[in-house]
Amino acid sequence: MERLNLPPYEPDLQKLDGKIHIFDPIRKKYLVLSPEEWVRQHFLNFLVHHKGYSASLISMETGLKYHERQKRTDLIAYGPNMVPLLLVECKAPEIKITQKSFAQISSYFSKVKAKYMLLTNGKEHFCFRPDEKELKFEASIPDYQQAING
Repeated sequence: MERLNLPPYEPDLQKLDGKIHIFDPIRKKYLVLSPEEWVRQHFLNFLVHHKGYSASLISMETGLKYHERQKRTDLIAYGPNMVPLLLVECKAPEIKITQKSFAQISSYFSKVKAKYMLLTNGKEHFCFRPDEKELKFEASIPDYQQAING
Protein backbone atom coordinates (compact mmCIF):
# COMPACT_ATOMS: atom_id res chain seq x y z
CA MET A 1 0.00 0.00 0.00
CA GLU A 2 0.96 3.60 -0.54
CA ARG A 3 2.99 5.61 1.97
CA LEU A 4 0.88 8.27 3.70
CA ASN A 5 1.52 11.65 5.27
CA LEU A 6 0.77 10.21 8.71
CA PRO A 7 3.01 8.65 11.36
CA PRO A 8 3.90 5.07 10.43
CA TYR A 9 2.43 2.16 12.32
CA GLU A 10 2.38 -1.60 11.97
CA PRO A 11 -1.20 -2.64 11.17
CA ASP A 12 -2.39 -6.15 11.94
CA LEU A 13 -2.72 -7.72 8.48
CA GLN A 14 -3.93 -11.22 7.57
CA LYS A 15 -4.53 -13.03 4.34
CA LEU A 16 -8.04 -14.49 4.34
CA ASP A 17 -9.69 -16.15 1.35
CA GLY A 18 -6.85 -14.97 -0.87
CA LYS A 19 -7.27 -11.29 0.09
CA ILE A 20 -5.33 -9.11 2.50
CA HIS A 21 -7.40 -7.94 5.49
CA ILE A 22 -6.59 -5.27 8.09
CA PHE A 23 -7.76 -5.42 11.69
CA ASP A 24 -10.03 -2.58 12.82
CA PRO A 25 -9.61 -2.21 16.60
CA ILE A 26 -12.84 -0.20 16.91
CA ARG A 27 -15.09 -2.70 15.15
CA LYS A 28 -12.91 -5.56 16.42
CA LYS A 29 -12.79 -7.41 13.12
CA TYR A 30 -10.71 -7.87 10.01
CA LEU A 31 -11.79 -5.89 6.95
CA VAL A 32 -10.74 -6.25 3.33
CA LEU A 33 -7.78 -3.95 2.81
CA SER A 34 -8.76 -1.28 0.29
CA PRO A 35 -6.88 1.98 -0.29
CA GLU A 36 -9.58 3.89 1.62
CA GLU A 37 -9.46 1.42 4.54
CA TRP A 38 -5.66 1.87 4.60
CA VAL A 39 -6.18 5.63 5.09
CA ARG A 40 -9.00 5.12 7.62
CA GLN A 41 -6.93 2.80 9.83
CA HIS A 42 -3.84 5.02 9.64
CA PHE A 43 -5.90 8.06 10.59
CA LEU A 44 -7.54 6.17 13.47
CA ASN A 45 -4.09 5.19 14.73
CA PHE A 46 -2.92 8.83 14.40
CA LEU A 47 -5.86 10.15 16.44
CA VAL A 48 -5.50 7.57 19.23
CA HIS A 49 -1.70 7.35 19.51
CA HIS A 50 -0.61 10.85 18.52
CA LYS A 51 -3.55 13.17 19.27
CA GLY A 52 -4.88 11.69 22.51
CA TYR A 53 -8.37 10.63 21.38
CA SER A 54 -9.84 7.65 23.22
CA ALA A 55 -10.50 4.59 21.06
CA SER A 56 -13.57 3.91 23.21
CA LEU A 57 -15.02 7.27 22.10
CA ILE A 58 -14.57 6.70 18.36
CA SER A 59 -17.11 5.19 15.98
CA MET A 60 -16.27 3.91 12.52
CA GLU A 61 -18.61 3.87 9.51
CA THR A 62 -21.67 5.01 11.42
CA GLY A 63 -24.88 4.93 9.40
CA LEU A 64 -27.01 8.03 8.98
CA LYS A 65 -29.91 9.07 6.79
CA TYR A 66 -29.55 12.05 4.50
CA HIS A 67 -32.42 12.99 2.15
CA GLU A 68 -33.95 9.52 2.57
CA ARG A 69 -30.66 7.88 1.56
CA GLN A 70 -28.53 5.74 3.82
CA LYS A 71 -24.97 7.11 4.18
CA ARG A 72 -21.97 6.23 6.34
CA THR A 73 -19.55 8.52 8.09
CA ASP A 74 -15.98 7.23 8.08
CA LEU A 75 -15.01 8.23 11.61
CA ILE A 76 -16.51 10.26 14.44
CA ALA A 77 -14.49 11.07 17.56
CA TYR A 78 -16.57 11.96 20.60
CA GLY A 79 -15.83 13.88 23.77
CA PRO A 80 -17.44 13.88 27.21
CA ASN A 81 -21.15 13.06 27.18
CA MET A 82 -20.76 11.71 23.63
CA VAL A 83 -20.56 15.21 22.11
CA PRO A 84 -19.21 14.81 18.54
CA LEU A 85 -15.81 16.51 18.37
CA LEU A 86 -14.37 15.47 15.03
CA LEU A 87 -16.06 14.17 11.88
CA VAL A 88 -13.57 12.59 9.47
CA GLU A 89 -14.12 11.67 5.83
CA CYS A 90 -11.41 9.47 4.32
CA LYS A 91 -10.61 9.04 0.65
CA ALA A 92 -8.18 6.69 -1.04
CA PRO A 93 -4.70 8.21 -1.56
CA GLU A 94 -5.18 8.53 -5.31
CA ILE A 95 -8.46 10.46 -4.89
CA LYS A 96 -8.05 14.23 -4.98
CA ILE A 97 -9.87 16.28 -2.36
CA THR A 98 -12.33 18.39 -4.34
CA GLN A 99 -15.34 20.63 -3.83
CA LYS A 100 -17.46 17.48 -4.13
CA SER A 101 -15.59 16.03 -1.12
CA PHE A 102 -16.34 19.18 0.89
CA ALA A 103 -20.00 18.97 -0.11
CA GLN A 104 -20.12 15.32 1.02
CA ILE A 105 -18.69 15.98 4.48
CA SER A 106 -20.84 19.11 4.84
CA SER A 107 -23.95 17.01 4.24
CA TYR A 108 -22.82 14.61 6.99
CA PHE A 109 -22.10 17.56 9.26
CA SER A 110 -25.70 18.73 8.92
CA LYS A 111 -26.65 15.55 10.81
CA VAL A 112 -23.64 15.00 13.10
CA LYS A 113 -22.84 18.61 14.17
CA ALA A 114 -19.25 17.91 15.25
CA LYS A 115 -17.01 20.76 16.41
CA TYR A 116 -14.50 20.01 13.64
CA MET A 117 -14.63 18.39 10.21
CA LEU A 118 -11.67 16.83 8.48
CA LEU A 119 -11.10 15.54 4.96
CA THR A 120 -8.11 13.34 4.24
CA ASN A 121 -6.74 11.11 1.52
CA GLY A 122 -3.82 10.19 3.75
CA LYS A 123 -1.54 12.61 1.93
CA GLU A 124 -3.45 15.85 2.37
CA HIS A 125 -5.51 16.75 5.41
CA PHE A 126 -8.01 19.61 5.51
CA CYS A 127 -9.37 20.41 8.94
CA PHE A 128 -11.93 23.10 9.46
CA ARG A 129 -14.29 24.35 12.08
CA PRO A 130 -17.76 25.31 10.96
CA ASP A 131 -19.54 28.23 12.51
CA GLU A 132 -22.87 29.76 11.59
CA LYS A 133 -21.49 31.79 8.69
CA GLU A 134 -18.38 30.08 7.31
CA LEU A 135 -15.84 27.29 7.51
CA LYS A 136 -12.72 28.30 9.40
CA PHE A 137 -9.70 26.34 8.24
CA GLU A 138 -7.42 25.09 10.99
CA ALA A 139 -3.64 25.21 10.61
CA SER A 140 -3.33 21.86 12.38
CA ILE A 141 -5.45 18.93 13.47
CA PRO A 142 -6.64 19.51 17.05
CA ASP A 143 -5.63 17.04 19.71
CA TYR A 144 -8.31 15.74 22.05
CA GLN A 145 -7.91 18.49 24.68
CA GLN A 146 -7.90 21.23 22.04
CA ALA A 147 -11.05 19.79 20.49
CA ILE A 148 -12.81 19.70 23.85
CA ASN A 149 -11.76 23.23 24.77
CA GLY A 150 -12.04 24.68 21.26
